[in-house]
Amino acid sequence: MTAFTIREVPDDIASRLKIRAAEAGQSLQTYLLALVTREATRPTLAEIAQRAEQYAVSEVDNDDVLALIDEGRAAR
Repeated sequence: MTAFTIREVPDDIASRLKIRAAEAGQSLQTYLLALVTREATRPTLAEIAQRAEQYAVSEVDNDDVLALIDEGRAAR
């Protein structure tokens, strides 16, 4: 496992993080690991756009739209 060091963290930011960790009932290390993990696993806007492009249909006509509407109504 890799260890990170963050230098020159302003005192007010470090204090806020320590308070938030304490309020969450966690050590600062556990709190920061969860924070970094959440950020690293959340897809970026570029990744979301790329996924959307994979599923996008380039040509849709009226018949396609009407068929999907009918399919949705039949599923009710």
